[in-house]
Amino acid sequence: MTSTNAPKLATEADREIGSRIAAVRAAQGLSQTALGHAIGVSFQQVQKYEKGRNRIGASRLQRIADQLKVPVETFFAGSQGADDREAVVPAFFNDPKVVELVLAFTGIADETTRDSIFSIVKAAATIQRKRAGQA
Repeated sequence: MTSTNAPKLATEADREIGSRIAAVRAAQGLSQTALGHAIGVSFQQVQKYEKGRNRIGASRLQRIADQLKVPVETFFAGSQGADDREAVVPAFFNDPKVVELVLAFTGIADETTRDSIFSIVKAAATIQRKRAGQA
């Protein structure tokens, strides 16, 4: 007789979600201890979530998203049916600086300022690509 209550093993999706949680948390300068305290678990449990060792229930994932002030969809970006361009986006979220940049940028309310900053970043990237191509 097999047990029907056997724990479900963590999957690659659990690891991806955990990695995105870690990136957003780190970009916000929040410790695992602080996040754990805010959502009612230990920092060790947060570590297990971020490494994908433990699965995260829906309500706990919502609490994490609320604490990090991001939509819960942030943790699922590009997961299913994504085209090539969308598939690259989740990789960016593994870099805490990218997450920090996005969070800072979305915190700018003035549209003119946002447009100016966006133009500067695009110009810098274009210059970098041109230099790399000439090297």
